[in-house]
Amino acid sequence: MFARIGRLFRGFLGLFISGIEEANPEALMEAARQEFRQKMTQYTLALAKMAGVAERLKGQVKAKADRALELERRILANHRAGNMELAGALARELQELKSDLTVDTQELKETEEAYDANLRQAKLAQREFEEKVRRLEKQLSQVKIKEAQAEAASALTSVAFKVGDLGDTMKTVEEVLQKRYEKSAGKARVARDMVDLDAVEEKENERKALEQVALAEFLASQGIQATPAGEQVPQAAKEIGPDK
Repeated sequence: MFARIGRLFRGFLGLFISGIEEANPEALMEAARQEFRQKMTQYTLALAKMAGVAERLKGQVKAKADRALELERRILANHRAGNMELAGALARELQELKSDLTVDTQELKETEEAYDANLRQAKLAQREFEEKVRRLEKQLSQVKIKEAQAEAASALTSVAFKVGDLGDTMKTVEEVLQKRYEKSAGKARVARDMVDLDAVEEKENERKALEQVALAEFLASQGIQATPAGEQVPQAAKEIGPDK
């Protein structure tokens, strides 16, 4: 029974965690970055130790090579001087030193090769991780765009809107504008109807009569007989001014 309850609890916990992960992909990506940085830090520390071993081997190889050169000079000097026993002892030491130098040189070579290989591997892992992160960020951006489009489409679908149906608010605006138009049109008609057209026509005739009187007076002052109203004036008589 307890085992079944445990499996059930783990199942519910897994569903809960999966739901959180689906809702927060950015948090998962950040967790992946943190984990990768931690592993790279450990890897870098291991590379640093390997580089330290290589540097120590370089120092040993250089020191033994210098010692070998010194022993060779001493052996030759003692041999020329007849110190055969000392020359032999130095030759034996040189032999052992060269053997150690061969081992150290081989170890240095292998260490350098291992360091270079691991360094390339670290750089490759770094590039692959960054490329994967860029792909996931691009995919996440596309997912957000599609989610936004789907949300907008769902919002539009849920709105009961038909062509020609302006809705209550738009209908109210239409009614208000129609009332204002009718009110303004009524005022304009009242103002037009209140105008005394007979008075306007009388004033217009008076203005024309005054204009004709003024014209007759001007013509008289010029010694020209005014043409009675209704008669056509010859074309030549219309031009007033000096003879051309």
